[in-house]
Amino acid sequence: MSRGRGVRKKIGADKETDLDKFSPDVLAEIKELFSKNVTYYKPPSREWRIPNPNEALKYESQQYRSLQALKESLNQVKDQLSDKNLEEWHQHTSFTNKAGKAISHVRTTVNAEICTQAWCKFYEILATFPLIPQRALQSGEFNSVHLCEAPGAFIASLNHYLKTNCLYCDWMWAANTLNPYHEANDNGMMIMDDRLIASTLPWWFFGSDDTGDIMSQKHLLELKRFTSNMRAIDLVTADGSFDCQGNPDEQEALVASLHYCEAVSALMLLRSGGSFVLKMFTLFEHSSVSLLYLLNCCFNAVHVFKPATSKAGNSEVYVVCLKYSAKEAVRPLLSKMIRNFGPDIAGRALFPHHSIPDSFLRQHKEVCSFFHKLQIQTIRENLRLFPSMSEEQKQRLSQLRDCAAEFYLQRYRVQYLPRSKWLSKTALRGCSLNGKLFGHRKQVGSFNERKELETLTWKEKVEKGYYKAWIEQHVSGDLGKDCILRGPGEDCDIEAWYVLKGAALPKVRSSPFCDLELLNHLNEALEQSLLTRCGNGSPRGACGNPCRTCVVTTTDHLLSEASSLFQEQPAAALPEEGAHCLVVGSSCAQQTGHLRVEFSAPPPCPAPSCVTLHDGEPRYQQEFLRCILCSLRKLQAGGSFILPILSSFTRFTAGLVLALHLCFQCVSFRCPTSSDALGTIAVLLCSGYQLPSDRLVAFLQDMHSVMSETSQPGVQRQVLQFVPMEVLLKGDLPEFLWTMNTAIAKHKLHLLGQAEQESMMLSA
Repeated sequence: MSRGRGVRKKIGADKETDLDKFSPDVLAEIKELFSKNVTYYKPPSREWRIPNPNEALKYESQQYRSLQALKESLNQVKDQLSDKNLEEWHQHTSFTNKAGKAISHVRTTVNAEICTQAWCKFYEILATFPLIPQRALQSGEFNSVHLCEAPGAFIASLNHYLKTNCLYCDWMWAANTLNPYHEANDNGMMIMDDRLIASTLPWWFFGSDDTGDIMSQKHLLELKRFTSNMRAIDLVTADGSFDCQGNPDEQEALVASLHYCEAVSALMLLRSGGSFVLKMFTLFEHSSVSLLYLLNCCFNAVHVFKPATSKAGNSEVYVVCLKYSAKEAVRPLLSKMIRNFGPDIAGRALFPHHSIPDSFLRQHKEVCSFFHKLQIQTIRENLRLFPSMSEEQKQRLSQLRDCAAEFYLQRYRVQYLPRSKWLSKTALRGCSLNGKLFGHRKQVGSFNERKELETLTWKEKVEKGYYKAWIEQHVSGDLGKDCILRGPGEDCDIEAWYVLKGAALPKVRSSPFCDLELLNHLNEALEQSLLTRCGNGSPRGACGNPCRTCVVTTTDHLLSEASSLFQEQPAAALPEEGAHCLVVGSSCAQQTGHLRVEFSAPPPCPAPSCVTLHDGEPRYQQEFLRCILCSLRKLQAGGSFILPILSSFTRFTAGLVLALHLCFQCVSFRCPTSSDALGTIAVLLCSGYQLPSDRLVAFLQDMHSVMSETSQPGVQRQVLQFVPMEVLLKGDLPEFLWTMNTAIAKHKLHLLGQAEQESMMLSA
């Protein structure tokens, strides 16, 4: 959690933009764009009361026919998009988006940190509604919690607003999101952009299992403790969603449980008088009706607002709840909701129909109808303009976009903020996942084409994908020869290292150190290979002859390279009796003149049933660490070390590669060294050994003992990380790991593809 003092600055000190150059009709259309807000009004009879907790979550859900009719009519219009190429449609709607220029205009004009669409949307909300209470301004203390917040644009937007609007107060914040570094988190469910997270990690809550899953009851209670140093929480925001492109017609229903969990978290955390901002979609389902009714019973005012910078053709709206007034009254219901907290909470009706007054339902239908009409108008207009636009239409759109960008700055009085006032005051390069290192999955083709793609085998998907030609390439030389970590690495602050334990990984679904689309392909290939076994009982892909065209690096060749690297060392550093080379693995190699070679057994590869754990399999990790510890004790100064490695997808193995970097003048890798797609096909080649610090060895030994404890029967936890993420993301290490992991994933896919092709030929 963070405290940061705002700065006093005269509002309006910057020159206001001039809107007079735009025609009245253009200006009127833009004003309407910035006026999408509907407010619920409580009847004087005070009939909107929190329902009896005994009836909550008791009944099966029942839909509201009038709202489902709105949903069906909207989906009929949206279905016209099913055959549109997503990339082409996105390009078209980006141009027709009247507020599309506002984001880049804000970014270049006011120096906004993490200036994304989310930044601009939240700044609109901040400038439209009184989310910063007078109490906070009078006391000089303001506290906020941000749920499902990655990459942190709401926080950066709030920071900008506070520091440029004379809001002088001590601001403390905390945030939660799905951990972009946790290997078991589905990369389709989270945002991998960690620009703010990497430099503000202590303020982010990921829970005791390190996943960051807010839909866990345990996490909810832990979040309460995490924020306990805040005397009172004034604002909670919840910007959660996930990729629903596979079933866009049911987006609201799919995300309903997440919205419930976000709302329960807010009602538990907020002080009386606090505010809550929740992103939702369409509001047609029974779950949305109940949730909106509950929020109206708990807050003095509830608005449904669509920011101008939210694309008009989507279903996104923000529910803005002001002045929490029922903290005590809602406590019994909240206790029941917490007991039933989780991903299935929306499967039952929060409230039965008879608990929700008709006066609320009438208003709620008006809200839904208002946004339903606007969305349908936008989609139809985009469809009308999609085949072609006249020059006159293009010119008018350009005028509207220019006007909206100017209007945004003037209406919300957005001012310049020096970089020194940003939350992340250090340069982002070298301390976070940059544009290369986090691979967003690109949705390509039309919706119909993507649905068809889901029915294909992994090989057929690769055939239709971006990586086809690259994966089919045969290896003609040593992969990794030009990828080198020069060392020894800078002396790390090992005192800051700590062992982070969490729930045992079921599968490595994502990695900060590999292209995610390749990893997805590899996991699917391995899973499908295991489903179809060859006659000899081994999984398809591991059977048959190896790829005859690829050049595999032999142990003799590796020893020759190690000898050459030894001779390249300064003469003063060369031991008279020659260098010691420790090889983990095969002892079928010839001794080399310049080296005294010693062989030891390799760590066992995971069982075939665990192949999608890759280097995250606990037993493999423990044995991999043991091999390193034994080698560090045996090696002599100037020596070399050849270590087979499955991959380095996990933070744990990445930390061990860093430990080797601290001990050797040169760390490189070679791939392929084997033709077993289910085994180890790469090695680390380390040379120029320098004795490690006692502190490093002691830490690794202690961690090995901890791992022995977690490997006991019945223990469902493992060591996830021991080097702080900020350290793993610095220097040359991330790119080294990216290059090595990508080479491993690519070649494994190549071998699996070759084996499958050979199997098909034999079957024919």
